[in-house]
Amino acid sequence: MNLVENRNGITSSSRYVNKRDVNPSNLFPVGTTIFPKRGGAILTNKKRLTERVICADLNIMGVAPKPGMLSEFLFYYFINLDLSEICNGTSIPQINNYTIEPLSIPLPPLPEQHRIVGILDEAFDSIATAKANAEKNLLNARALFESHLHAVFAEAWQTGKIVALSDLATDITDGDHMPPPKAPTGVPFITIGNINKNTRTIDFTDTYMVPIEYFQGLKPYKKPRSGDVLYTVTGSFGIPVLISDNADFCFQRHIGLVRPKPIVNSVWLYYLLMSPQIFAQANEGATGTAQKTVSLKLLRGFQVPQIPLSQQLLSVTKLDALTEESQRLESIYQQKLIALDALKKSLLDQAFTGGL
Repeated sequence: MNLVENRNGITSSSRYVNKRDVNPSNLFPVGTTIFPKRGGAILTNKKRLTERVICADLNIMGVAPKPGMLSEFLFYYFINLDLSEICNGTSIPQINNYTIEPLSIPLPPLPEQHRIVGILDEAFDSIATAKANAEKNLLNARALFESHLHAVFAEAWQTGKIVALSDLATDITDGDHMPPPKAPTGVPFITIGNINKNTRTIDFTDTYMVPIEYFQGLKPYKKPRSGDVLYTVTGSFGIPVLISDNADFCFQRHIGLVRPKPIVNSVWLYYLLMSPQIFAQANEGATGTAQKTVSLKLLRGFQVPQIPLSQQLLSVTKLDALTEESQRLESIYQQKLIALDALKKSLLDQAFTGGL
C-alpha cells in the first residue's frame, strides 16, 4: 500500500485550538501514529500511537490508517523507519506530507496483520522486560562500585588527618577565562563537552585547535601533564579525569586542574575526587541557577583525608580491581542492550519483508 492513497489519513494540527470550535480535520483520531516533524526533535526518532483523540501543535505529524490496515501494524512500520532518512530542509530538518505520502507499505490481509502484530507485541514485551533488567543490572553495577568507593574513603576519613585539598596539591587552577584564538593546526583546546562523564576520559575527536604560540604562552600550571587530575566545575560538575600522558592540550575555565604534591598518588587523588564524599561537598557548595558552578575557592577548600602514601597505594590496588570488575559487568550489560536493540530491528525488518 502506498501512502499517497492514504492522503486523508495524514494531517497536522493547528498551533492553537479552542475546544469550542476545534476543526475536526485538525484532530488526530485514536490509532494515529504521531512523531516530530520539524527541528532537532526529528533526530530523537520518537513515535507514539494515540489512544485517544488528540490535538497537537504544528511540530507534530500524524499518520492514520485507512480501513483495511491495523493501526498497530502501521505503528510498527513507522517504528522501523528512521525519521532522519526521510526529512528534508537545510538549516532546519522537517518532514511534510510530500515526504510521507510516497512511502510504500507492504499490506497483507487483515488476518496476517493481526498475526504479525501479535508476534511483535509478544516479542517486544519480552525485549522490554529484558532491557529493563539489563538497565537495572547496569545501574546496580555502578552503584556497587560507588558503594565500595564510599567505604574505602570513609575509612580514610576516619584514620587520616583532615586537611584542605590545597594541602595535597602544588597547584589548583582552571582554564583560560578568555576565548582563545582558533587555528587550523596547533594544540587541541578542550571544553567540558569533550569530557565523557561515563568513562571519565577526554574525547579529542571534536576539538578545535589553538596556535602553538598561544599554548606556549600559558603558565606551566595551566598546561596539563601526566599525573594531573582535571575536574569539571561548571554544569556537569564533579567529573574527574586522570591525565596519563604528556600530550599537549589546553582547556577552558569550566574545567579545573589539580596537580598533586609528591606525597600524593595521582590515581588515589583521582579516586578521591570521584568519591561520593567529595561530590557531596561540591553539590552543597556549588552556586548559580542556570548552571551550577564549583568555584576555585570551594575546590581548594574541599575537606579531604591525608593518609600515608603506602595506604594510598593499597587503596588504589583495591579500587583498581573493583573498577576492572565493574567495567567488565557494565560491558556485559551494555552489549546485552545493544543485542536487544538489534533483535528489535531484525524482527521489524522481517515483519515487513515477509520473514515472520
